[in-house]
Amino acid sequence: MAKAPAKPEEGAKEAAPKKSGKLLLIIVIVLLLVLILAAGGVALLLLLKNKGGGGGDSHAEAPPAAAAPAGPAKIDLAKPPSFVTLDPFTVNLRSDEGDRYLQTVVVLRVSDEKLAESLKGFMPEIRHRINLLLSNRLPSEVATVQGREELASDILDQANEALGFPPPRETSSRRAPPTGPVQAVLFNSFIIQ
Repeated sequence: MAKAPAKPEEGAKEAAPKKSGKLLLIIVIVLLLVLILAAGGVALLLLLKNKGGGGGDSHAEAPPAAAAPAGPAKIDLAKPPSFVTLDPFTVNLRSDEGDRYLQTVVVLRVSDEKLAESLKGFMPEIRHRINLLLSNRLPSEVATVQGREELASDILDQANEALGFPPPRETSSRRAPPTGPVQAVLFNSFIIQ
């Protein structure tokens, strides 16, 4: 009589379900990890998009000043800009046309009050650069509106450069918008004598 060969078969059957059970458990764990990672990635993208990060478009939005068309800077009306009034400037203009003086009050427009306060630390250098610009002009150059606008543009570049922001490159027909914290230069008074 043969001994019960059924016992080895039962052992073989028991080993097979144990291996497939472990394999099934590993597959389930891997799938759960993939789902958790995917959900985390989607949540991160949504969070970045809500904060203005733009998710996948971040490469396109990285250089907004270079890609933006030239034109007036957009201002958020809910958050009005701050204005920093500089002490009056009185300079001798270039003497090619006789002794002429310029007295002006310059105002810098910045995006917020915190930035306006931090400008005070850079004010000696900003005033120095503006003083050099003003004293290097001819009276005929600053007598016209176009000359004053050009002077304001040069002052804007110099103020931003003093803060560590290089001036924007000019396009063929228009000037690029400012890239630094100083958004505009305004003249409260402008007297040539």
